[in-house]
Parts: sequence; structure tokens; C-alpha cells
Amino acid sequence: MNDKEEFEQIKRLLGEITDNQKAQLELHAESLSIQKQQFQVFVEQQEKTQRIQERAEAIQERSAQILNFARRFFPFVLAAIVLLLGYVTWLLWRILR
Repeated sequence: MNDKEEFEQIKRLLGEITDNQKAQLELHAESLSIQKQQFQVFVEQQEKTQRIQERAEAIQERSAQILNFARRFFPFVLAAIVLLLGYVTWLLWRILR
């Protein structure tokens, strides 16, 4: 093998290395693109989860307010029912007597 053939072989090998590096860079760029898309999907899911969580907290807060109101109002309703039952009983007792 003479110098010219060795030079051509080295040139060909360097060309192959360059081509392989270009192909590897393209694959790496594609991989990064996919990772960016996956991260974007992740961020969107996190935002959606946050909105759902905030909505659930608001619903729970409203439920707690309604329950608190019902707990305060229930004794008055029960007293009114007992009074009305007593009144109806008294009326029936007077009519049927």
C-alpha cells in the first residue's frame, strides 16, 4: 500500500465518521424533540391537574359552608316542627273531645 492509497483510505474513513456523526446528531435532535413534546404534555397535564384540584377545593369549601348552615339551621327547623305537631295535636284534641 502506498501513501496515496493510505491517504484515500483515511479520507474515506474520516468521511464515514463524519457521516455517522451527522446521523447521530440527527437522531439526537429527534430524541430531544420527542422529549420536548413529552415535557409539554407533562406540563399540560400538571396544569389540568392543578385546575381540577382547585375546583375540587372550591367544591369542598362550598359543601362545608352548606353543611355549616344546615347544622345551625336544623335546631330551629326541628323546634318549629315540634311546635306545629303540638299545635295540630292540640287542635285535634279540642275538635275530637
